[in-house]
Amino acid sequence: MTRDDWTFLSNHGHVLVALARDPDARTRDVADAVGITERAVQQIVADLVELGYVDKDKVGRRNRYRVTRDSHFRHDLESGVTIGAFVDLINKSAATP
Repeated sequence: MTRDDWTFLSNHGHVLVALARDPDARTRDVADAVGITERAVQQIVADLVELGYVDKDKVGRRNRYRVTRDSHFRHDLESGVTIGAFVDLINKSAATP
């Protein structure tokens, strides 16, 4: 990664946003959107589910994801912010032309 390649969100943040936008997204689609491998997405989803940030339900052969909106960020600097408020902010700005 060069000095110009960094972003404010980690891959965990990008996957969370992708799942919030499309709860029925396939791992492949999330990987393409984030720019990482499907295996990395699977591991990140496992992390998010294990820590209670995302719920995963099996619907037929697919998974449906639900962001746990009342969860709070882990770091002390952002711990007062809920995941729901963050996702709403991101999605609102994405919808604004």
